[in-house]
Amino acid sequence: MTKQKKSFLDKIVTSEDAREFEEEKKVETDKEIESVDSKIDEVEKSFNIGSDEGKELKEEGDEKNEGWHNNDVENSSDEEGQLTVDVYKTKESIVIKSIIGGVRSDDLDISVTSDMVTIKGKRNNPDEVGSDDYYYQECFWGNFSRSIILPCDIKTEGVEATIKNGILTLKLPKIEKNSSMKIEVREE
Repeated sequence: MTKQKKSFLDKIVTSEDAREFEEEKKVETDKEIESVDSKIDEVEKSFNIGSDEGKELKEEGDEKNEGWHNNDVENSSDEEGQLTVDVYKTKESIVIKSIIGGVRSDDLDISVTSDMVTIKGKRNNPDEVGSDDYYYQECFWGNFSRSIILPCDIKTEGVEATIKNGILTLKLPKIEKNSSMKIEVREE
């Protein structure tokens, strides 16, 4: 096959068409960009971004975060820490484990019902350190509590609580709900 040569005029017309197409696409793209920019402006206005009020909110948030490393929880009597717990089952019982290092058994209050356990206590800070002297304060000092809804009913009489190496372990014996017994029917 032989290649047909385009005339000079065909080449110019083809390149003119390509330029026109490119110009049309550029105009469409510019319109889309303007539309997106206007939507961004609307969102910024609705959140007051860039306004004085928006700047004040940002500065207020920055002030709150300025002392992030100074945890004043021990000075606030309203706030309580929440214990982290592991809850799992064995064949005979539900077991709850929690790390409570630095807490004496006298500072713990554990209450148990057939379907819920509540652990309350207080961790006292042995050191008197001013909040300005901390670089990091991530340990929780003060009152804490945790209520756990149990997945099954338990016998409250047989509950065992122990502390070993700073770990509280509660063993809660399960009530056997599916126990069955054969009943003999009498004739009268």
